[in-house]
Amino acid sequence: MTNKEIAHQFSLLSKIMDIHGEDSFKAKSYANTAFAIDKLPNQIEDTGIESIEGHRGIGKGAINGILEIMDDGELALLKEYLVKTPEDVLELLKIKGLGPKKIKTLWQEYQIDSPKVLLHACKENKLVEIKGFSSKSQVKIQEKVEFYFDNQNKLLWAQAEVLLPEIEEMLRGLIEARPDTPQVKLNKSDGQPVPIAIGIVEGIPLKFSITGDYYWHNEIVERFDFVINQSMKNNLGDDWVLQAEADNTFTYQFKDTYFFRFICVDENDFDREAFIHSFSDELKALIDFSKILVFETEVKAFETLEMEYLPNYLRNNPAALEKSQQKSLPTIISNTDIKGVIHNHTNWSDGKHTIEEMAQGCIDRGYEYFVLSDHSQTSYYANGLSPNRIYKQQQEIDEVNARLKPFRIFKSIECDILGDGSLDYDEEVLSSFDLVICSVHQHLDMTEDKAMSRLITAIENPFTSIIGHATGRLLLTRAGYPLNHKKIIDACAANDVVLEINANPRRLDLDWRWIHYALEQDVMLSINPDAHKIEGIDDIRYGVQVAQKAMLPPAMNLSCFGLDEFEDFLRHQHEKRL
Repeated sequence: MTNKEIAHQFSLLSKIMDIHGEDSFKAKSYANTAFAIDKLPNQIEDTGIESIEGHRGIGKGAINGILEIMDDGELALLKEYLVKTPEDVLELLKIKGLGPKKIKTLWQEYQIDSPKVLLHACKENKLVEIKGFSSKSQVKIQEKVEFYFDNQNKLLWAQAEVLLPEIEEMLRGLIEARPDTPQVKLNKSDGQPVPIAIGIVEGIPLKFSITGDYYWHNEIVERFDFVINQSMKNNLGDDWVLQAEADNTFTYQFKDTYFFRFICVDENDFDREAFIHSFSDELKALIDFSKILVFETEVKAFETLEMEYLPNYLRNNPAALEKSQQKSLPTIISNTDIKGVIHNHTNWSDGKHTIEEMAQGCIDRGYEYFVLSDHSQTSYYANGLSPNRIYKQQQEIDEVNARLKPFRIFKSIECDILGDGSLDYDEEVLSSFDLVICSVHQHLDMTEDKAMSRLITAIENPFTSIIGHATGRLLLTRAGYPLNHKKIIDACAANDVVLEINANPRRLDLDWRWIHYALEQDVMLSINPDAHKIEGIDDIRYGVQVAQKAMLPPAMNLSCFGLDEFEDFLRHQHEKRL
């Protein structure tokens, strides 16, 4: 049982208690316990329960609860509340901006007990009649409910990555399966149910190949697409609902969860068909596949098509296809090009590990430097740093740097962009940092005009080096505030500001579709993990994946700079402050 799973139970209990109107002090204590557990630097199951006794935020009652979860798998009190709370009511917790107390009002006083009923109430203009809601909040809630429904049953690429080996194992197991074989569930992953075994036509060995969203490294996987040498019609169990059928292509949904598309092809032409379907429909229409009479390898297929080889992640990118046909593909960034780890958090704010532990994690991975960017003071919920704590942290950085030479830790901050676009510290404090990453974290419900004014004011501040996660989006959870991307990129070009590609798989912000315009305007990008623990450093690869889709060259990515080149960049940034 991981710390995250244990913390989730305490957090859920706190929310459900609020929904039922229970003692707010007790509910808050469970929330505080969840926060404390989630921020522990080590896994309880590894270090033992004794290691957290006396830890701030984890009292005797919490210790007993943790032991109960580790022994029985679930808090008994949480189970009691789950039994008396309808599942549809719990679904309301997934609507961003709708807290437990508002859910209590909607459910217990107005019988609004599901996202579907809530959406209907918004459309019927009923929410404005309820105390605590207004016309403005009704519009925002409707938008968020619609966003929730639009993103149901979709996965982050990183979540799909976890599921795919199990799915492929299930497909390989079909060689010995039959349509009447009992269905066997796979393990759950990330709290989501996983598809189960399907049937196979007797006598034909199974072949399949992944394509679609996952194959192209799209940030969101709307369905799992497979080219397969089996007929998938009438070969699936009752839990599979056929959604669409056309030209031997069958789209199914399994138990109201994930979608699957099976492109069924002839056994004798499988390799050629798998190659053709590795391209998006848009690109297929632009390629003359009739030239490939006999398929040997992908390399030879591209030679026959008189095209430069296209990696899988570019096979749904029309601009890349054009360059391939012109044999002018640029040098594209790879994981091995990354030299430094920019934008990271430690236990000085809301990270799990110390400065030295995070730095050592970078050293162990072969990086040359580490940019420490804890939260600024306005992010009080993330233990943001006051000016006094900043100076103490910088003293510790100097001490750690002395021990870890020639590796280098740079002094930075993830500075909140305030409501008027100003930064979270005065110039004296800002001047103490090697570089300043500026991000919006609060008051995200903005009009485009407000968001643009706020960001451009920050971009024009001479202390701003990097704009972090520009739109504030959380994939599948929060749409982010509206921006005129071209104007933001133009402002960065005019003020010599770098745009972050936040590599957290829930962000991947700046969106890769705008990287090409940034490159046209000579705006530098920076793939940063926004790591809050040592393992988070490895998120860099997700940022590289989406940057590859935009054909980002390593020379235009700041975190590809070696230590000497990065120090030159900092000297140039400091000149802006003079």
